[in-house]
Order: sequence, then C-alpha cells, then structure tokens
Amino acid sequence: MTAMTIRGLDATVKQRLAAHAKRIGRSMEAEARHIIYGGTMPRNLGLSLYEDFRDFSGADLNIPPREDPARVADLT
Repeated sequence: MTAMTIRGLDATVKQRLAAHAKRIGRSMEAEARHIIYGGTMPRNLGLSLYEDFRDFSGADLNIPPREDPARVADLT
C-alpha cells in the first residue's frame, strides 16, 4: 500500500472534502481515495454519457409522418 502527502492544499478545499465525505458516510481519506481512483480510471464515453443523461426522459417531439416515398440510392 502506498502513502501520499498532498502539500499546499487550500484549507477550504480540505473543509469541503471533509464535509462531502461526512454527507456520504465516508472518511475523508476514503473519499479522497475514491476521487483519485475515479479521476485516473479510463472512461467509457458511451457509458459516461448514459450515466449523465439517463435521468432525463426522452423528448416528446412532434415528428410528422413521412409522406414522400423512400428514395433509392444510385450507387453506380
């Protein structure tokens, strides 16, 4: 297990970290570890977008019915 010391950390940052950790029921050290782990893990873009927007339901768009017949692509 590796130990790490962070010098020059603003006191207000430490206070906010402590308050946040307390709100979610973690020790300040455990929360700092969680933040460091999360910040250094490679992100899956698709999963990240899904997690960021999954609480927003689909938009109710008024999409008019298609009236024109489908066009055939000329691939010659």
